[in-house]
Amino acid sequence: MARLRFGLIGLGMAVAPHARSLQDLADGIELVHAFSPSPERRAGFEKAFGFPTCGRIEDIIDDPGLDAVMVLTPPNTHRELVERIAATGKHILLEKPLDIATTRAEALVVACEAAGVTLAIMLQHRFKPAAERLAALLGDGSLGPLIRCSTDIPLWRPQSYYDEPGRGTLARDGGGVLLTQGIHTLDLMISLAGPVSRVCGEALTSPIHRMETEDLVAATLRFANGAVGTINATTACFPGFPERIDMICRNGTALLAGSSLDVHYHDGRHESVRPDNSAGGTGADPMAFPHDYHRGAIADFAASIREKRAPRIPGREVLRVHRLIDALLETGRTGLPVAVAG
Repeated sequence: MARLRFGLIGLGMAVAPHARSLQDLADGIELVHAFSPSPERRAGFEKAFGFPTCGRIEDIIDDPGLDAVMVLTPPNTHRELVERIAATGKHILLEKPLDIATTRAEALVVACEAAGVTLAIMLQHRFKPAAERLAALLGDGSLGPLIRCSTDIPLWRPQSYYDEPGRGTLARDGGGVLLTQGIHTLDLMISLAGPVSRVCGEALTSPIHRMETEDLVAATLRFANGAVGTINATTACFPGFPERIDMICRNGTALLAGSSLDVHYHDGRHESVRPDNSAGGTGADPMAFPHDYHRGAIADFAASIREKRAPRIPGREVLRVHRLIDALLETGRTGLPVAVAG
């Protein structure tokens, strides 16, 4: 089996788990070029991971021998980059979020569909073994219909994190705790519980941080399937704790906490998935987690190209979490219930 040839754009903070995953997947994927405009970042990347780099983005976009490109640049660059890459027929794995605004996100999804290329999104929480097991139990009916789903995202970021240029701004990141950190767990919640139809709550900036966007969100939810729930999300919860998705179903209760799962059935049965003992990126170091989940997402992306099928996390599906975030921010501004766009 010939190896797929990949390019990678962006060698910032998020690159390490992607690079480690590519090292693990070297039998099936060859990283041909990795681009950064910074000579220092290119040198550091080559030293750390041994992959070749380039100083011209055109070396990747215009290379007809590449099958796919991984895009790990700031959110405000995504639409234009994705449209350029899609126009050359290359498949794309895009770091979350899709873009800084849902209108821009919708445009890049449409561009990929029009070009006939695969667009997968790096929302790696879905590839945690505990999350995959819970998805299987919900999918085969073992837990029965969902009654309540409550999601807690109690993270910590020090002020020094937001003092970095562009962090927590609308211009570069598009938002705060919801679009930058919480999107992982909110996407996982929707994948498990189904879409949200209505929200009502608050979204604000706490006295803990000096930043443009929100770092504290609390809301009630109504799901399209009739279940109710809550969301509590923050980066002001020192020193940071595992995200939780707590589900009450007709036949039992499931608690997904970080990388662990506990399921208690009404008939007395219990099953669990043990945690992986990582910090999970919940505290001051946002990259303190294993790269296993990234590896799963990249392997699925590669398989989707070979098998000519949709990836497990396609771009159009991720629009659901963007629209939920829009509704949470709107209810935070108005204090009124807000319907989530379909």
